[in-house]
Amino acid sequence: MNLQNKVTAIKGIGPRKSVALNKLNIESIEDFFFFYPRDYEDRRELRNIISLRDGMTALVKGKLILMIKGRGRIPRKQTLKLFVQDETGGMEVVFFHAGFLEKTLQKNEEYLFYGKVSVTMGKIQMLHPDVSKYEPDQEQAIMPVYPLTGGISQGEMRKWQRTAMTYLSELEEYLPENTLERNRLCGIRYAVEHIHYPDDRKQLMEAKYRLIFEELLFLQTGLLAIKNKMISKEAGIRFSASARMEAFTGLLPYGLTGAQKRVLSEINQDMESAKTMNRLVQGDVGSGKTIIAAAAMYKAVKSGFQTVMMAPTELLARQHFEGLKSEFLNYDFKVGFLSGSIPPKEKKDILKQIETGELDIIIGTHAVIQPGVKFSSLGLVITDEQHRFGVNQRALLSKKGENPDVLVMTATPIPRTLAVILYGDLDISIIDEMPPGRQQILTRAVKSDGREASYEFVKREVMKGRQAYIVAPLIEDSENLDAKSALGLYDELKNRFHDFSVAFLHGAMKQTDKDLIMKRFHEGEIQILISTVVIEVGINVPNATVMLIENAERFGLAQLHQLRGRVGRGEEQSYCILISDGGSQVAGARAEIMKSTNDGFLIAEKDLELRGPGEFFGMRQHGVPELKLADLVRHIKILNTVREEAERLLLEDPMLAGMNHAKLKGKIDKMFKNTENLNI
Repeated sequence: MNLQNKVTAIKGIGPRKSVALNKLNIESIEDFFFFYPRDYEDRRELRNIISLRDGMTALVKGKLILMIKGRGRIPRKQTLKLFVQDETGGMEVVFFHAGFLEKTLQKNEEYLFYGKVSVTMGKIQMLHPDVSKYEPDQEQAIMPVYPLTGGISQGEMRKWQRTAMTYLSELEEYLPENTLERNRLCGIRYAVEHIHYPDDRKQLMEAKYRLIFEELLFLQTGLLAIKNKMISKEAGIRFSASARMEAFTGLLPYGLTGAQKRVLSEINQDMESAKTMNRLVQGDVGSGKTIIAAAAMYKAVKSGFQTVMMAPTELLARQHFEGLKSEFLNYDFKVGFLSGSIPPKEKKDILKQIETGELDIIIGTHAVIQPGVKFSSLGLVITDEQHRFGVNQRALLSKKGENPDVLVMTATPIPRTLAVILYGDLDISIIDEMPPGRQQILTRAVKSDGREASYEFVKREVMKGRQAYIVAPLIEDSENLDAKSALGLYDELKNRFHDFSVAFLHGAMKQTDKDLIMKRFHEGEIQILISTVVIEVGINVPNATVMLIENAERFGLAQLHQLRGRVGRGEEQSYCILISDGGSQVAGARAEIMKSTNDGFLIAEKDLELRGPGEFFGMRQHGVPELKLADLVRHIKILNTVREEAERLLLEDPMLAGMNHAKLKGKIDKMFKNTENLNI
């Protein structure tokens, strides 16, 4: 049987089961091999009933002595109690909503029960254990536990996996022999067999190490191949050395920080070289990334090229447009704006100006990567808030020109150890210094009983002429979540703050309505803005001094830090108040970290420790393939080894074109199948 055969080739898998398996990304027989268990049940040791203790999970062999069916009109919903006995004692087994089991069990027969034990007042009980008929020659083993979807049982998945394993001999090794030897990795057949059915912990660890290693190797080799391709392809643009950034920055009403100067020097070097720049600029909120982008734009336009900046939301794009228009007021630069909400006639005019080169600088949303947008001489591409874009979108924007330089900016600090992996196709610059005189935002965490005092504080600040944000995690009240909603808060607080101008903002509003509210808030007409996290990025209101966050326990550390960054942009002392109703350990730890530091990079590191990379950010939103077994934090040591191996492989064979690399290249291509600019 061919490993690429559909799952329906396995007995017992019909059309309905096939659809359910497809939801788990299992379409072929080979896919079963790489659908890994989420846990394991150690069923190697049979325990006597007398040895069972409260809280333990155990495998027990016992004779079914008595069955008692609970009352109820619907048989399948009835409770079923079993009394089970072995030579050492007896225990009670309880099933809820399992009336159907009665027909499958017989008194005086021996069964195996695997589950969690509870002991109360000397009574031993198992609730909802896994039950199977005892066979004398039955092998006790470590059993895999798989993640499932509706319509598939654990028993079915195990049975199909066992059937798939009979074809394991057809699976060919795809890692080069040198890679296996250098890194002491087991073969792929051994790894697949023992990730599903290990005989002991040693076998499981050997299998896991190999599979984690290869996942990270595919990821790293793929990202490095993208980077190498960008570096080695036809020459990039050499921007004019006479178009000096200092001519622009020297006329600014303030001096640049040492970090800003260092980053600008790195960008300038890239832009004047023959290679295509692909650089990520990371900088905390308020560190001055926008002026870095403006200086790069200045150099590009003065060298005779167009430049484009893409932002993830219209709010943020419009803010950049207004800010950059102001920065270039004294220069003969023409700055245009493009978004999906622009009326057709106006949009047609803008597209024509872009194509003819009449516009030097274009700021916009993802509308700038649409097929109808054609540039006259695109030289520099900038994406802001990169965590909102993937590799694909960046590639589409780059294709609008002839090898334009690419500058990627993010105000979402990413731990240094992780940035190298996530942005393996980019060089990285970090602005790790804040402008002088910028005040620390004072952060306070209070329980719900401190809400009244917090609102009074907001009132006092607004009476001084300041403005405030109040943020809630939900737009509307939910029956399922005990959390404040922005709409509920607005209804409550517009009466409480009736002497002030209060407005409500959320992401589902029409763009024109959002823009109007933001304009009024920016101009001071609105004093208190009640909002969802739509204001996480893209608003610069120096007069706002209070950020009050309801149900702070529902936000991650990085998001709390981003929200806090909306204040502290003016000369007055600013404050962030975290109100939490929940008392979880993680929520408490987050609050303590927020109170103790304003350093976004430190906060990002802590966020990773608390939540892990899966929750810290969705891999998909970064355009980076998802990992099944590997954890970018826990496996950082393996990652360092993997990076060395990936660099060695590409040094030996930059295109992975050799016969011994063909299967490896196939695996990498499959992992990056949605990333257009891989194609090693």
